[in-house]
Amino acid sequence: MSKQHNYILGLNTYDHDVAACLLRDGEIAVGIAKERLTREKHASGFYKEAIDYCLDAEGITLDDVDLVVRNCYILPVPEMEERLIYQDMPGFLPEYERGEAERHPWFRSNSAKVTTLSHHLAHAYSAFAVSPFDEGVIMIVDGVGSYRSDVMEPVPAGDKASQLARESESYYKFSGTKLECLKKVWMEPDRGFFSDEFYNMPGLGALYSRASTYVFGDWNKCGELMGLAPYGRPNQIKSLMQIANNKLEVPRWTAQELNQPYIMERAGKWEASPSMRHWEDVAWRVQDDTEQVLLARARWLRETTGAKNLCIAGGVALNCVANGKIAREAGFENVWIQPAAGDDGIAIGCAYYGLHAIQNKPRSFEMKHAYIGKRYPESEIEQATQRFLVRIQTNAVRSDNICRDTAKLLADQKVIGWFQGSSEFGPRALGNRSLIADPRHPEMKDILNARVKHRQPFRPFAPIVLEERADEIFEGIGDSPFMLMAKNVRPEWRDKIAAVVHVDGTARIQTVREDTNPILYRLLKEFEALTGVPVLINTSFNIKGEPIVETPRDAMACFINTGIDHLVLHDTLVSKTKAHKFVAPLVRVYVDVATLVLSNVKATS
Repeated sequence: MSKQHNYILGLNTYDHDVAACLLRDGEIAVGIAKERLTREKHASGFYKEAIDYCLDAEGITLDDVDLVVRNCYILPVPEMEERLIYQDMPGFLPEYERGEAERHPWFRSNSAKVTTLSHHLAHAYSAFAVSPFDEGVIMIVDGVGSYRSDVMEPVPAGDKASQLARESESYYKFSGTKLECLKKVWMEPDRGFFSDEFYNMPGLGALYSRASTYVFGDWNKCGELMGLAPYGRPNQIKSLMQIANNKLEVPRWTAQELNQPYIMERAGKWEASPSMRHWEDVAWRVQDDTEQVLLARARWLRETTGAKNLCIAGGVALNCVANGKIAREAGFENVWIQPAAGDDGIAIGCAYYGLHAIQNKPRSFEMKHAYIGKRYPESEIEQATQRFLVRIQTNAVRSDNICRDTAKLLADQKVIGWFQGSSEFGPRALGNRSLIADPRHPEMKDILNARVKHRQPFRPFAPIVLEERADEIFEGIGDSPFMLMAKNVRPEWRDKIAAVVHVDGTARIQTVREDTNPILYRLLKEFEALTGVPVLINTSFNIKGEPIVETPRDAMACFINTGIDHLVLHDTLVSKTKAHKFVAPLVRVYVDVATLVLSNVKATS
């Protein structure tokens, strides 16, 4: 039988946010981050789970895939896999995954259909190849990219970076499938403790990660740092980076002003720390510096090229406050940001590099939504609700109008776990794996943080809004379908949707269209009919430290073990019974013990 489709698989491998994206005839068929499957946030390691998920969803095998394009920012994938044979690197390939890696046909593959790609080039393809623009410019800014020696695209003449310099920022222009690098900003190797040089490298993304480590003890909590920034006092800390004549300077940190770092002993009392005011000031400083540098870069890019359209990707592109500033002030007519702008989105970029640069096929696909996970059948919904320990704690009922029934519960101040269709790709819950609530009362923010999310009270929540009503409620025209733009809330609406207004008067909005998410659109319409407010709180369906739920069973576990009032699984409404408050604590103890035993087995095996 002749082959029906052309399949290309893109992979982000080994370090954080391992992910896969499968193209079918040039369109995204399915994509997933490994963390959603293993339940380990920012999961690293081998990529078999993500591959198998994509193949299973499409109903194909490894042999059906025509081309595989992979990236690992640490080293090119072939070199990385050679080193993994003789070096013990549990952070990149834990012992329990070594066997399946060595048995996999794409591990250390010599096949012509398996190739590798450098980091910022992959980000660039993820940004422009699925954008709505035929031409424009691209801004890539992240923590750290490939070595200069491994970069695959031609760089501008006169670039004098050393071969061991790392990518920090990259700027391109594009037309159709043609891409030209305009500028690279490099980070030269720096001194550090063994292999932690990244934290001292003079780059924008590296600085933001350094500040995240300083305040929270974790380089990957940049989103929390952004949320903390509005609480800081302006200009209490001197600038930590400056830009002049399009040249960035990042001086070394000193202990003179930055002498109150996070330490492990404070982990349980972070909010009560005497350093809290200082940390707020540091967050303000780093966020303000970042906004000023990115705005200067964007203006330079527009003035240099005259482009009307800007695409942004890289981890720093998840900074929705800076994105909003660029959209308002940089002078571009249109700004588009890839929903998986971080390293999980590298899988998209790898796949489209394969389509356009290797197979030389034209562009034909626009990423209008991020719902590219597989859809779970009703049989799995039924299995999740009918397991014995679930059935005695909950009551599941099919609804003939789930949007109407859910809207009534929301108006009654209930917190809803909302599980619909295919999961979102990227770090933002966009209405298919979401917790939703009524935004009208300010106390709902504290209820969600304390009772459900178990996170710091300063963390803001985002609004979803009917696209046609967005300009009435938020300042600045233009849609924001991927929750990657912060906008000012109009003064007359701030008290009406108080739970989603941040301390600085802004909100990270998601606009909802009927053609991209009809059921979420109907829910907003039903809530508007009851309350007059076309806005809901939308936050990711998970608790602090865990990935967003992927399966019906994940959703049920989160529902039972938190203060979520009701769970919606497609058209099934699940409520807790009186037995829940007695049974749930016993189940949690059992699960905690089982998890401890399993982790000990893994550690000793």
